[in-house]
Amino acid sequence: MRILTLITATALLASLASAADTVGATLPPLPPIPAIPAAQPMDSVPMADSRSAPEVKLDLPITPGPYAPTWESIEKNYPGTPAWLREAKFGIWVHFGPQAAGKSGDWYARNLYIPDSGAYKNHLANYGHPSEVGYKEVLRDWNPTKLDPAKLVKIYKDAGARYLIIQGVHHDQYDMWNSKYQPWNSTRLGPKRDLLGEWTKAARADGIRFGVTFHHEYSWWWWQTAFGADKDGPRAGVPYDGHLTLADGKGKWWEGLDPRLLYGVDLREYKGVAAAANQGWAPPADGIFQNHAAYAKWYATWWALRMMDVVDKYQPDFIYTDGFSSQPFSGFGTGTGQKSDAMQRVIADFYNKTLQRRGKVDVFSIVKFRGKTNGTVNTAEADIPKDIKSDQDWIAETPVGDWFYAPGFTNDSGAVIRNLLEEVSRDGNIGVSISPLPDGSLDDATVKMLKEIGEWTRLNGAGIYGSKAWTRLGEGADGKLNVLPGGKLGRKQAEHPFAASDIRFTVGKDGNLYAYCMTVPATGTQVRITSLGTTANALGKPVKSVTLLGYTGPLAWKQAPDALVVTLPDTSAFKTALGFKIETTKGDEGN
Repeated sequence: MRILTLITATALLASLASAADTVGATLPPLPPIPAIPAAQPMDSVPMADSRSAPEVKLDLPITPGPYAPTWESIEKNYPGTPAWLREAKFGIWVHFGPQAAGKSGDWYARNLYIPDSGAYKNHLANYGHPSEVGYKEVLRDWNPTKLDPAKLVKIYKDAGARYLIIQGVHHDQYDMWNSKYQPWNSTRLGPKRDLLGEWTKAARADGIRFGVTFHHEYSWWWWQTAFGADKDGPRAGVPYDGHLTLADGKGKWWEGLDPRLLYGVDLREYKGVAAAANQGWAPPADGIFQNHAAYAKWYATWWALRMMDVVDKYQPDFIYTDGFSSQPFSGFGTGTGQKSDAMQRVIADFYNKTLQRRGKVDVFSIVKFRGKTNGTVNTAEADIPKDIKSDQDWIAETPVGDWFYAPGFTNDSGAVIRNLLEEVSRDGNIGVSISPLPDGSLDDATVKMLKEIGEWTRLNGAGIYGSKAWTRLGEGADGKLNVLPGGKLGRKQAEHPFAASDIRFTVGKDGNLYAYCMTVPATGTQVRITSLGTTANALGKPVKSVTLLGYTGPLAWKQAPDALVVTLPDTSAFKTALGFKIETTKGDEGN
């Protein structure tokens, strides 16, 4: 019986691998999962040293072209980050998937196996005990019937977004596309829709760039909570459903679906893995899963093939890898457990394939927390850098509320707009996550927030889109910068006070300097921009004109020795922040 079940699973993966994609069956089949050694006692096996471990070279062919799967080749051949990213400046994260069904915020899939957590309690109330009804049943039942990518793209574009960051697979291992290598995907379970395909079609129809994100780098140890059990209560010691095998599915609704392709395998024998998995956020100690070398190589190959599959099918404008390391599978941070060249192979394949298709490489790859590398873009998650950061291209990413839906979010357009000003004045971009409801729709407060953001960006976009940082990012009272609090955007950011003295600068693509007051002072207030006094001479030339964006009447201003002083007209129609266009002489770039 077990042999028959294994044959069923093999046939399923074979049928997925043979499915036609947009460029033909160019990718190799996924090798079978190698033999897994018997589990050792928890926390009994030390990690092997990742520093001395050699980098594993995956036996994974890539699209032919000038890019070889090495950082040296990528850096040598990459023409530079495409200009469209600087032009875009503002993107919206489509961070959406079945974890929204838990209404518990981020990491629901992992946390539902942690007793006393909010996700665990919600799961008990809505689904049942995770020893009987686990995350696989969430996948079976989730169906976002109100998700309309075409409608949402229009809303996001109207809000001023110029690109989308679309979740392909989160840590839960559920692929949101017609996946060639993962049967636990949205075309087979839940909505039975190619959601990434729908987003791709909608983005292209509206002429908006998009990238696809991949968060499955460290899912193999992130998922270890599913192998646990309650420590007390009526089901103490009864294993959660992570322990189930392919054979256990015989006669069940999930027959033929290997749980190892969802939950992974039990790695809790390694010191610190179980403890890290049960914490709010922490990777295990740096190192290599030494008893699972064959499995680790297979896992890194599987990880890479799924990304290559998306590039093949959907031709994104960028790809995104999640983690806290110099690269996925580095042996450090979130890349712990394996050390391989998986990332380099994915990027080289992406760039060679793009060159074949487009005749140029106008795409990029996001590798979070990697240092400056020609060919990659970095991020700043829920963070506002202290100073101007122009050493590498970067996108500040943060959610409104949380990365997945939970009740009680504060949806405030002012928090988003001021976050945009903080990041753009530091020479960055922003990607703001907007969490849909579990059914795929947006609540009224979110729709209102996006509409208000769009009204502001249309009025003030001249100093945002295509802009760069000035020599100074801003100024504040008594020479101190009053900065929006970092972190997820919520009540704290919505209620943070700003004054007329709080200014942020950008240089627009028209070459003019733009100064944004981080609030809307009352009519008649004198806004004093001390950086632009004649004594400081920061522009090198006298100011010739000052325009309040969105105001057509005469504006009273003067450039005094200690400040550029602007007397505000009627400001009753303005919201959130005021933008000033400051010109010197024609052709002068104001910097």
